[in-house]
Amino acid sequence: MNRGDLYRVAHPSTRDPKRSRIFVVVSRQLLIDSQFSTVVSAPIYSKYHGFSTQVHVDVADGLKHSSSIHCDELVSLHKSVLTDYIGKLSVLKLAELNVALKVALSIE
Repeated sequence: MNRGDLYRVAHPSTRDPKRSRIFVVVSRQLLIDSQFSTVVSAPIYSKYHGFSTQVHVDVADGLKHSSSIHCDELVSLHKSVLTDYIGKLSVLKLAELNVALKVALSIE
């Protein structure tokens, strides 16, 4: 498992109407490689509003259709639910993700 990897998660929460949702792992690699049981992840939605905290992703990124990573909705997911690997973000998309995370967390 690596930072920027995309995974489909079945029944991500009781509030999510979808049977599954794709998440991107955003934790630092040191945490991912550790014995810690969870990683911070950002959900991917089919809606893109153009907010600075969203990263546009599409078929080139391994998805079925145009979508966006929502950095304002970070969640901690147990590593054991991250089994359905979809793909990984490109270096360019990972750089965009870093910028969106900084905005979402108000980091200069």
